[in-house]
Amino acid sequence: MSDGELTLLQNVKNSDKSAFKQLFQQYHASLFRFIVYRVHDEDLAEDIVQDTFLRVWNNRATLDPKKSFFSLIAKIGTNLCYDHFRYQEVRVRHKDTVPKPEQSHYDDPQKSQELNELQEQINRIVNDHLPEKCREIFILSRLEGLANKEIAAILNLSRRTVENQLYRALKILKKNLKNYL
Repeated sequence: MSDGELTLLQNVKNSDKSAFKQLFQQYHASLFRFIVYRVHDEDLAEDIVQDTFLRVWNNRATLDPKKSFFSLIAKIGTNLCYDHFRYQEVRVRHKDTVPKPEQSHYDDPQKSQELNELQEQINRIVNDHLPEKCREIFILSRLEGLANKEIAAILNLSRRTVENQLYRALKILKKNLKNYL
C-alpha cells in the first residue's frame, strides 16, 4: 500500500469527499471488472459497485487505512453479489409456486404468507447454517449456474470437494426445510 493511498483512506475516514472521489475513480474500474465477472451482467455489476462505494462512505468512520482498500471493497461487493443471488435463488426456486399474474396475493393471503415464510426460511438457512465455503460453492452452482468443474477452477479446489460441498448444502437445506417438504 502506498503512502498516497494511506493518506487518502485516512482523509476519507475524516469525511473528505474529495479523497473519496479519488478512491472511487482509482478503484471503480477494477471493482467493476471483479463484480461483472461474478454476475455476468454489466448493469447489475454497476449497481453493485455503486452500492459498495455507498456503503464504504456510510461506514467511513470504521475504515482502517492500514488495510487493503481493494480487499475491503471486494468483500463488500462479493457480499452484495451473494445477497442478489440469494434473492434470485428464492425467486427461481419458487417460480412455479408463485401465484399466476392474473391472481392477486389478496386472493389467497395464506398462500402468500406461506411463500414469504418459505423464502425467509431458505435465506436464513443459506446464511446461517451453511459454512462459508459451502455457501459460496452452493451460490456459484445454483445461482450462477456454474458447472462443478468451473467452480473447482475458480476456487482452486478439487472437483470432488465441490461435489461434497454441494451435497452437504443440499443435505442441510433438506434437513432444515423438512416442515415445508
